Amino acid sequence: MTQVDLNSDIGESYGSFIVGNDEEVLNYVTSVNVACGFHAGDPVVMQKTVEMAMEKGVAIGAHPGFPDVLGFGRRQMHITPAEAKAYVIYQVSALNGFVQAVGGTLQHVKPHGAFYNMAAVDYELARGIAEGVRAVNPDLILMGLAGGELIRAGQDVGLQTASEVFGDRRYTADGKLMDRSIEGAVIHDKKIVADQILEMVLRGRVYTMDGEEVRLQADSICVHGDNVEAVELVKEIRMSLTNEGVQLKSLR
Repeated sequence: MTQVDLNSDIGESYGSFIVGNDEEVLNYVTSVNVACGFHAGDPVVMQKTVEMAMEKGVAIGAHPGFPDVLGFGRRQMHITPAEAKAYVIYQVSALNGFVQAVGGTLQHVKPHGAFYNMAAVDYELARGIAEGVRAVNPDLILMGLAGGELIRAGQDVGLQTASEVFGDRRYTADGKLMDRSIEGAVIHDKKIVADQILEMVLRGRVYTMDGEEVRLQADSICVHGDNVEAVELVKEIRMSLTNEGVQLKSLR
């Protein structure tokens, strides 16, 4: 039986600024990526989010990003691999503390935003991230863009890796995500999203806007928690996958 993980980025509220509908999204996913305070989130939000995930039996991952709250971690920053390693150790350790405090075990690490996208094409940056993850706990799974440099770097340092795909994003011919600033890069029609995910999970392929086929591996599917349609989207995805006999399970 085909099985896949369904994840969402949550815990991205900050102080009195509320992002997403985390409690509702948790009813439908198998894993979550919790913001660690650099691009979003704060200690109170981190603690609450971890507790909610534990209560609902959802696997927890750390979601480290660039130190850029104003840009929500989506602006590129040019840092050294050593700095990337330090950023990861700092953020993952912080979230891991909250997980351990409630008797849980951190499952994985998935970088956020520009940190994630840059690591998908920059091996040295990806290597710094991977070494940071390994330094915290070599049993953690490193999640990255399917076919990207982060997956290669994780494997090179001896980590388990999980190849991630996106149903609500268009892909380029080289298997990368199309830039959000390009019209049509983000898909809002939940039926189109669900159909694209089925192609990726069942047939290992996705099509560009020009109709070109791109091969990829799908270990985990991302649904963006800050998307206003997140709850309805994740419901549609779950239904379409289960109707095709796909089993939804966390990475472990």
